[in-house]
Amino acid sequence: MLRRFAALLLSAVFLIGTGHQPVSGASGPPQLTLEAEGAILVDPLTGQVLFEQEADKRWYPASMTKIMTLGLALEAVEQGTVSLEDEVITSEHAAGYGGTQVYLEPGEKFTLEEMLIAISVGSANDASAAVAEFLAGSEEAFAQQMTEKAKELGCTNTNFTNSHGLHDDNHYTSPRDMALIAQWAMQFPKMKELTSIKEYTFRGEPKLLILYNTNKLLWWYPGTTGLKTGTTSAARRNLTASAERSGVELLSVVMGVDRKNGHFGETMKLLNWGFASFKFEQFYDRGEQVQELKVSKGMKDTVPLLAEQKVGALIGKHEDSRLEVKIEAPPFVVAPVEKGQPVGLIKIYNDGQEIRSVNLVAGEDVARSSFWQLFSKSLHRTLSL
Repeated sequence: MLRRFAALLLSAVFLIGTGHQPVSGASGPPQLTLEAEGAILVDPLTGQVLFEQEADKRWYPASMTKIMTLGLALEAVEQGTVSLEDEVITSEHAAGYGGTQVYLEPGEKFTLEEMLIAISVGSANDASAAVAEFLAGSEEAFAQQMTEKAKELGCTNTNFTNSHGLHDDNHYTSPRDMALIAQWAMQFPKMKELTSIKEYTFRGEPKLLILYNTNKLLWWYPGTTGLKTGTTSAARRNLTASAERSGVELLSVVMGVDRKNGHFGETMKLLNWGFASFKFEQFYDRGEQVQELKVSKGMKDTVPLLAEQKVGALIGKHEDSRLEVKIEAPPFVVAPVEKGQPVGLIKIYNDGQEIRSVNLVAGEDVARSSFWQLFSKSLHRTLSL
């Protein structure tokens, strides 16, 4: 049953709907048009689409590709198959990449975490290839994993041929698919940490190399929390960005902007529209107790159930709230219970339609009682009647 709860949550978290157009009129937010080949704005918590413009148009992601590369690396760390402290050895193939790079030499070693910083901050193509080979054996095998993961997340207009985003006609995605990938990657806390680093000293003397993040919104736009740029002559200028203000978190994708720094300007326009148009209605904070659950055969009779993540959703500032939550939990749980163990779900509905699920987790350990402890507890209850 617990596995079923986890599966339900995973399926709910990564769904981004289609067909949600921005509301216009006197009572709603104003219309918005961007100078881009395609764009989308979503609530990264629920996947709710807040704005879209040619969101399903296939386009070249360029270095936004590296969001998937970083995500697969962080997923492997979470699964325990690799560690951030593992050494990544640069192959001759990886060292041969041009474009943005950290000038890796064949045989040069850095930890996986250092390589991921080179990718996220310096947009290093050579580090991307080195990490791909480290995780999958070859860049071709890793690209296949990238495409398979994209399909698993629900992407329908995505195909990856490499780990870095250098141009290939068969290497493409769409704003909607890129939002799906970014939303998934943002589930790993390390993702925001890596992509929000403004500068990093990758090498010291005598060959000093300081990396400066290619995402200028980290300096220009208060509330920016990370993610990635992507620029080639074919793709023009792209940006996937996340930002948070006053409890409102937004995830934007802007692709194919044809002017210098235009991807930053159009993204700021889109984020400004989002922050002006929506507010966050919260029901429970992360770690807040929602209810208590009876425990059978345990050292304690009850266990607190906590919200694993923040529970709420965005609603229009000009709209009446139609949000509600429903708790799904069994009548009791059998000991032993581990702290953090999923034992139920909080489901969020908007106008009767489910938009998100959040795990209810045990707030503490509850050990199983021994036979004599259970016997003593039962006897005490009988005598107290």
